[in-house]
Amino acid sequence: MSPPGSEPAPVAAVAPLVTARAVDRPFDYAVPPELDAAVRRGAIVEVELGSRRVRGVVTGRAQASDVAALKPVLAVAGEVPAALLGLAEWIAATYASTLARALALVTPPEAEARPPEPWVRVLSAEGATARQAEILAHAGLAPLPLSDLVAAAGTTRETLRRMRDRGLVAIEAMPPAPRTDVRVELTDAQAAAVAACVEALESGGGDVLVHGVTGSGKTEVYLRAIERALEQGRGAIVLVPEIALTPQAAARFTARFGATVAVLHSGLSPGRRGTEHRRIAAREARVVVGARSAVFAGVPDLGVIVVDEEHDASYKHEADPRYDARRVAAKRGRLERAVTVYGSATPRPEAWHGVARRVSLPARVGGRLPAVQIVDLRLDGGYPLTRPLLDALGEVEDGGGRAIVLQNRRGAAAALHCRTCARTWRCDRCDVALTLHGRRLRCHHCGAAEPMPKACPRCGSVDLAQIGAGTARVEAELQRRFPRLEVLRLDADIAAGRGEPEATLNRFRRSEAAVLVGTQLVAKGHDVPGVKLAAVIDADQALAVPDFRAEERAFALLTQLSGRSGRPGDARGRVIVQAWDPELRVVVLAARHAVGEFLEGELERRRALGYPPYRRLVRVLAAGPSGDVADGVSDAVRRAVEPALEGDVLLGPAPLFRLRDRFRSHLLIKTEHPLRAAAVLRGVVRDLSPDLRRARATAVVDVDPQSLS
Repeated sequence: MSPPGSEPAPVAAVAPLVTARAVDRPFDYAVPPELDAAVRRGAIVEVELGSRRVRGVVTGRAQASDVAALKPVLAVAGEVPAALLGLAEWIAATYASTLARALALVTPPEAEARPPEPWVRVLSAEGATARQAEILAHAGLAPLPLSDLVAAAGTTRETLRRMRDRGLVAIEAMPPAPRTDVRVELTDAQAAAVAACVEALESGGGDVLVHGVTGSGKTEVYLRAIERALEQGRGAIVLVPEIALTPQAAARFTARFGATVAVLHSGLSPGRRGTEHRRIAAREARVVVGARSAVFAGVPDLGVIVVDEEHDASYKHEADPRYDARRVAAKRGRLERAVTVYGSATPRPEAWHGVARRVSLPARVGGRLPAVQIVDLRLDGGYPLTRPLLDALGEVEDGGGRAIVLQNRRGAAAALHCRTCARTWRCDRCDVALTLHGRRLRCHHCGAAEPMPKACPRCGSVDLAQIGAGTARVEAELQRRFPRLEVLRLDADIAAGRGEPEATLNRFRRSEAAVLVGTQLVAKGHDVPGVKLAAVIDADQALAVPDFRAEERAFALLTQLSGRSGRPGDARGRVIVQAWDPELRVVVLAARHAVGEFLEGELERRRALGYPPYRRLVRVLAAGPSGDVADGVSDAVRRAVEPALEGDVLLGPAPLFRLRDRFRSHLLIKTEHPLRAAAVLRGVVRDLSPDLRRARATAVVDVDPQSLS
């Protein structure tokens, strides 16, 4: 508050970085004279909110306020660049979130000053104990921070020091990152793709879709585009869909660009994350590699954003704000006049239809796409391992090499069923079948577990059938039939362990004769040489999902897995796809690698049904302690929004299966005006908040949902 008779202090509108929707607005604060120059739009400041001292972001300045007595801005703690502030405002509006939650995405974390982190480098595995060999497997091939390895391997610093004394590892200051990459001669297709990216970069930005079959050299296109940006004094961000893919990608970009590469993802220790943010702000790091959240890295003078494997649903954030990093990348590119490069062997229909510049890399560099054999499961009684697959795995066991086997269901069996009375064991909290893991039945949604029964409690029968085969059963079958193969498993159960899935993938890379069995995790963009065989146990399974994207995802999964076999530099690989219906369009087109034909057919179907990209989807998911409450919330939302959404198609409410003792219902909106729908729903949910709290219910708005279950 200004002294009587003096000029009023200038005013800053500050958005507090708190999550409550009740304070989803900027508050006015007085700007002290000594902070006047620093308190500008985008400044990160410290203010009092009630009795708490919190951080906030300045969204604007004014000469006066309607509030009589203003609290002062206490301190300035940093700054959000103008483009990122605009991006946060766009995210809040687009995804029906709060400005504070969106600002939290673009605000660098508070990090205390720490001494440089020592790094661990593997020297040798000779003479290592079994436990030490396991730690070395977690370490991988590239140096990594000491604290990261301690956390990943579940070990101690003292253990690593003993391993250093035995000559197994080196512990040293962060090693320099030498540029070890050898530049290759571009193919004509790669040169055309690079030219398209550079043209967009030099003409003020835009989007480019690089559709390249696996092994066609998409990464080299990214590298050349980023080289040009660096020559212009601009920076770059490279996104990969999973944290597990970050070390592989970072190694490739570090080999070309050296120490100017930084890594960002949620799995980093706080100290290292703070160090990387400081390097980026100081322009020491000009290329950022990371998972979804790296799209918010504060890279000055951003020139290139790469979204690799753009088809992957992991780019959608499933917590508020429920942003899609692919759309965020496009928006940030427009704000900063940068080129956004999307790459995939199996682009989404939205990208195929919506990106103006599309370039193709139709052939592998130095090799051919693998031959695909479709096996009819109806004619071969050997499920899950048919005779052709057994023969192919036998060749790997005899001749060495690696094989990947995909079964997109974890556990030993999908369900337990009584043949006498037809009882199926289901979760009491989630209304879904329990999955057999070893000798226990588990729910994949809430984690509830119970022992496998010896007899049916309903009828007393001991004739219990295990339905379907999960990854654990396939693993056991492979171990029994192929004792000379190292059998490894990679699914959500394994990936949840410390240092996974990197440790399993490192073991797979080092093995002379191995088979990796797993869920869709094994079909991701892991670059593993020497894979002679890739196989799918049950291709139809991915289609048994009530989602309009089921065919798109099944096609991508089959095609991506095929790409893991016979990579450049290896002998031509082989792919076996087992299917109950081998005439399925998805299976036939994936076997032919006919991406364009599949996408054109998929776009025709979606146009007829009014699905993306022709209309956008907005979903409201209601949950409550009873079905009546959940349905009531959905009904209330529909009644409130329907008058304001003229021309939109509203579907539902429709009930969903119960999840973690919460009854659920959802409402789906097909719209050509997603910003309008998001704004209307944001206001309705805010207005309903008191009623929701009293009913112990929730209502979540999800723009561009990736799952409808």
